[in-house]
Amino acid sequence: MNDASTTTRRDSHQQELRHDFRSAEPRWQAEWERRACFAVPDVPPADAKKYYVLEMFPYPSGKIHMGHVRNYTLGDVVARYKRARGHMVMHPMGWDAFGLPAENAARERGIHPGTWTYQNIANMRAELKRMGLSIEWAREFATCDAEYYGQQQKLFLDFHRAGLVERKESWVNWDPVDGTVLANEQVIDGRGWRSGALVEKKQLSQWFFSITKYADDLLRALEGLDRWPERVKLMQANWIGRSEGARVRFRLTAPVEAAAPQPPIDDIEVFTTRPDTLFGMSFLAVAAEHPLAAAAAARDPQAAAFVAECRRMGTSEATIEQAEKRGHDTGFRVAHPFIEGASFPVWIANFVLMEYGTGAIFGCPGHDERDYEFAAKYGLPITPVVLPPGADPQGFALEGAAYTGEGTIFNSGFLDGLEVTAAKRRAIEALEAKGQGTGLVNWRLRDWGVSRQRYWGCPIPFIHCAACGVVPVPDDQLPVRLPEDVDFSKPGNPLDTHPTWKHVACPSCGQPARRETDTCDTFVDSSWYFARFCSPRAAVPVTREAVDAWLPVDQYIGGIEHAILHLLYSRFFTRGMRDTGHLAIAEPFAGLFTQGMVTHESYKSADGRWLYPEEVEFGTAADGSRTATLKGGNAPVTIGRVEAMSKSKRNTVDPGAIIDRYGADTARWFILSDNPPERDMEWTEAGVAGAYRFSQRLYRLVAAALDGLPPAGTGAEGATGEAKKLRQATHRTIAAVTEALDSFAFNVAVARIHEFANAIGEAGEGTGAAKREALEAITRLVAPMMPHLAEELWSLLRPDETALVAELPWLEPDPALLRAETVTLAVQVLGKLRGTIEVAVDADEATIFALAEAEENVQRSIAGKPIRKRIHVPGRVVNFVV
Repeated sequence: MNDASTTTRRDSHQQELRHDFRSAEPRWQAEWERRACFAVPDVPPADAKKYYVLEMFPYPSGKIHMGHVRNYTLGDVVARYKRARGHMVMHPMGWDAFGLPAENAARERGIHPGTWTYQNIANMRAELKRMGLSIEWAREFATCDAEYYGQQQKLFLDFHRAGLVERKESWVNWDPVDGTVLANEQVIDGRGWRSGALVEKKQLSQWFFSITKYADDLLRALEGLDRWPERVKLMQANWIGRSEGARVRFRLTAPVEAAAPQPPIDDIEVFTTRPDTLFGMSFLAVAAEHPLAAAAAARDPQAAAFVAECRRMGTSEATIEQAEKRGHDTGFRVAHPFIEGASFPVWIANFVLMEYGTGAIFGCPGHDERDYEFAAKYGLPITPVVLPPGADPQGFALEGAAYTGEGTIFNSGFLDGLEVTAAKRRAIEALEAKGQGTGLVNWRLRDWGVSRQRYWGCPIPFIHCAACGVVPVPDDQLPVRLPEDVDFSKPGNPLDTHPTWKHVACPSCGQPARRETDTCDTFVDSSWYFARFCSPRAAVPVTREAVDAWLPVDQYIGGIEHAILHLLYSRFFTRGMRDTGHLAIAEPFAGLFTQGMVTHESYKSADGRWLYPEEVEFGTAADGSRTATLKGGNAPVTIGRVEAMSKSKRNTVDPGAIIDRYGADTARWFILSDNPPERDMEWTEAGVAGAYRFSQRLYRLVAAALDGLPPAGTGAEGATGEAKKLRQATHRTIAAVTEALDSFAFNVAVARIHEFANAIGEAGEGTGAAKREALEAITRLVAPMMPHLAEELWSLLRPDETALVAELPWLEPDPALLRAETVTLAVQVLGKLRGTIEVAVDADEATIFALAEAEENVQRSIAGKPIRKRIHVPGRVVNFVV
């Protein structure tokens, strides 16, 4: 690259003094690829300092968006910086490629999901490559590659053999038209999001990962994740949800006949974290799927209708929480465990989930907002039993809301006067003594249901045989590949209706049998991909030597929206892979960084349509305010709020168009310069234009100085005057940028480089070697952020150099040039600031006092009065007492 043509290019650039990013960026990308700058072995040398950088891999929707640009720019800065610091860096890329969008595209467009997916991957790969990412593309894979999901099937079977997979009955949202299970998010107002059919709740045999076996470990291990954001750890802890309480058995006042062949129901079990409030009980409520609800529905048409209505709701906590609290009195009653002769009604309630606890709760409306709302609606008693601190038990009354704070127990018999914590212990002791309950730890976390009734997913590797039961697919028959010839014209899962695919011989007895037609939840695909990257072409899920060398991921980067499920499932999967012999570690990600979103103004036309930014023209009103009109006319446009970019509000910016207009380096620089990366950042035209101007300014700074610089390699030691000041600025900037990059303060690094560029521009004549040192330093300091520009500048500064900036080590500051030679002291008179002085660091007190006393404002303040005391706080302040 660095030959006579480079010199010619340098000469022409000096004449134009303009950086031609359109030719430079693809040229340097090709050179990085030619030299395999970013390639690493599956098993690094024993003495290598490994560093594994990974951004959450994208779904191949067809186009990258600004969220991708931010995510992958952040990761690329880390990768390039760590590589320069002497680490062997693995920085791979892949595609989270299975899922419903591809299947829906197949139905709507009449093409195969694989065709749609791989076309999108090709488009997005090309766009990402334009960003100049230091990705090792040789490790690339998509989760829909049979080579990947076949290894996932091996893991599934290993987990099954280890007792981490089971098949059991589960309540699901069922779309009777599409014939598929729906996630809670796909149930909208009780209807399927695609078909519009009323959703039913039904029990199906589903495959589950036994994540609850690790619940305690998953919770305790959060304490050791010291490079994870605290809010993410808190979100995970809340999701796992360890709670101490009691399982209480409420006896029915009369046995209830259950549906045959079940025996009569004599009691109902409830888990509660508040046994201290049992004396405030007003009712007991069960889920619509509870056996007692089924018994009520069998004899009461109104109960049956209410159960059917409940089953048309989603099962997510968010859906339940937002819905109006409704119920149906079954007519059954339960006896109170402590109050002799007292009984309470049993209701079916739409806010009780069978999947949580026991599917039944006792209602204490005085101290639970949900229970209060329900009791108020149906006129049920509301008895307070927790007295707020300082309240009078004779006069205390609830005022339109439950009291959920701390206090002492009252209206509660033997618990009266106890604090809440002590009352819980005492209530549990009493329940255990009566044989009506026991203290226990409960978990909010539930086993992970992974069955999905759709085609475009990893086939679950089991076979159903009438004689042998559910039989695993033998290893030598893996992968179980998806059939190519599928028909999407029929509703439901195409694997169910395929004429041949599911019909196989039982591997145990040889008799006709049926393949499992459920496929895996796509969260499974993304729960171990980071491990596969270590040896992506291996004939086993992972090569032990590779994962032992590379894992855990040193720096994982992605959105906060994945803080719970993806990260939790990945933590589970790593433990499962450890316990099945694939890995040695428990935690997959040593460091986690969650970046903020990219935001933009939104725009609306007069007729209420959302508009893309490129459809709007801006102006200035007479009062100085901004105005907006529809491009090509004068129709007014309303400028809306700055909010997260979204397709629905069209407040998006096309990264491809930005790269076309300004170049990838400009997009990267602006992404990094605006806010700390963990915060949201607003994309503005003015901001990106400013980033472009800086890139051009930096180019001119170098190109204009070339003819006046001494030869490359000229030492700058012994510089004095302005040259020494410039050297100090150089080395202080190296130190500041290094510190900023080490702490993810990329916006600070950008600010320091801006200041350094100003210092270089202001450097006078005669700074020769110091100026070359400064220009070479700024070139290398911007390299993680603007890698193409850095290579271009380096080729100008060092035309005979064979190494690329991407191959150079990071600069180290000279400690001698970091030390300050002067210090600024505040000067006070009687404790009030009157001025400042700059003195040599090693100045003696006599000199300091003389300079301070001579300061003009100090002289005015003293006004000839005798100085009674002189005080000097080294490095900070001088104070005169007069």
